[in-house]
Amino acid sequence: MTRYKPGELHKRRSTWSEKNPTGQWRAYEYAELIARDKCSLDVFWLNDESLEASENLPAPDVIAGEIVEDLRAALEQFEAVEADLRARASTGSTSR
Repeated sequence: MTRYKPGELHKRRSTWSEKNPTGQWRAYEYAELIARDKCSLDVFWLNDESLEASENLPAPDVIAGEIVEDLRAALEQFEAVEADLRARASTGSTSR
């Protein structure tokens, strides 16, 4: 929201330029907008690299298996933390 500056339009500054094509705030001239087919406001110039990488993802069952493994490992870690906290509570230890 800091770039958008609601209520302070005169303070807005573009972050996109030919030298900085990854800038995500860009101003357009009116003539440029209406020259587009159907006056589209599509931000085609903003390249989302994560979408390109999705073409090389493993099969859904492989992804699901990896998620299950990660969740099991996380659960084991939380169980260890819980056991440690219970042990500390039963001995009255509050130190870290």
